[in-house]
Amino acid sequence: MSEQSTDRSPDQMPEPVELEYDPVFIHARREAIIIFCTWLVGLLWMVPYCYRYGYNVADPSQITTVFGIPSWLFWGIAIPWIVANLFTTWFCFGFMKDAELVDNPNEEIKSPAEGMESNQ
Repeated sequence: MSEQSTDRSPDQMPEPVELEYDPVFIHARREAIIIFCTWLVGLLWMVPYCYRYGYNVADPSQITTVFGIPSWLFWGIAIPWIVANLFTTWFCFGFMKDAELVDNPNEEIKSPAEGMESNQ
């Protein structure tokens, strides 16, 4: 195989094109990163906590309970689950923004009411 070489000098090389990302993509990426980081925090809390306090118990009769549930299950599963549900509710209704999907970014977005007025 022969290697292809470019015989261009640095001043003849094309300028790199700076990409302009769509705002919808940027918002979706930010939301995905937040969701992934939240999932990672939950994983890093639940798995080690449950492993440490739920396994390797010398005497199972010594496990303490909270509301009749083993404490490792309450603090390692139930509480994180409740916190995750509260976070999800806040995230979906308070943080996420609805974005209009437009095929042509230069095209003006019309509301449904404006579309009905133009048809009459």
